Amino acid sequence: MDSRIAILGIFVYNQNSVEKLNNLLHSYGKYIVGRMGLPYHEKRVSVISIIMDAENDVIAALAGKIGTLPDIYVKTIYSKALS
Repeated sequence: MDSRIAILGIFVYNQNSVEKLNNLLHSYGKYIVGRMGLPYHEKRVSVISIIMDAENDVIAALAGKIGTLPDIYVKTIYSKALS
């Protein structure tokens, strides 16, 4: 199966969940091309973007696991499939 590039947009509303999130990201580290995180103190949220290069099922699996964490929300944007 071909790999795709995707961006995971993550909103963290509860800092108590950050350790679990970081453990998940670490376990998928070989697929992560880049990561940027910014705290937005005025809105009491942290925003993280993850760029991945992986097969669809790997990207979806990580997004699904992140989505189960309390007060953390994730959306995924996939690149076009290139042949």
